[in-house]
Amino acid sequence: MMRRREFIAALGGAAASWPLAARAQQATMPVIGFLSSVPFETRRDQVAGFHRGLNESGYVEAQNVAIEYRSADNQIDRLPALAADLVNRGVTVIVTIGGDNPIQAAKAATTTIPVVFVTAFDPVGAGFVASLNRPGRNLTGVNFLVVLTVAKRLGLLSELVPGAATIGMLVNPDNPNVESTMGDAQAAAGRLERSSLFSRPAPSAISSQPLQLSFTRKSRQSWSKPIHFS
Repeated sequence: MMRRREFIAALGGAAASWPLAARAQQATMPVIGFLSSVPFETRRDQVAGFHRGLNESGYVEAQNVAIEYRSADNQIDRLPALAADLVNRGVTVIVTIGGDNPIQAAKAATTTIPVVFVTAFDPVGAGFVASLNRPGRNLTGVNFLVVLTVAKRLGLLSELVPGAATIGMLVNPDNPNVESTMGDAQAAAGRLERSSLFSRPAPSAISSQPLQLSFTRKSRQSWSKPIHFS
């Protein structure tokens, strides 16, 4: 199975192979808009992998490609303006990391500039692409397919804590895949003869403190170990 850092390197390669090659013949240096929901310093391995993918495709920042970095710093409501800023900047391609919210923002900001994303959930179900084989429109990317492992993870948790009648699942309500993921989890919990309890943090609560508070409150109700889906 491909590791996460290899996926990110593939993301850099995808960004290079799709729109940048067409600009290579032009005098103007192509510009990549790099959009993130979280601070870039918290994703150093992903940023490094992205640069490695670009380098392997023959692109080096400040030599033959420019990169405009935009981070919402965990403030999701800033993403639409940041995406619009990259569009107004006239970037060649927009690359997103940090969940599905940056993908949504980029998708809403442009129908012409290519958007290359990485996601752990179902990009078809979220409406980002028409299909995995033929994305269509101006979006494409790489997928961890984590959503397909929901039932498996619940099964493993049930084996680890066989006496748990209730399994807690803490989700990010801003994630566009949250309803389908919760549905899959509920169905899997039913097959395991467990009930599932879902606690939703505030839309802006991405930091660990609100999550820890939720875990502490619910642990008093005899939860098993919670599963976190971002």
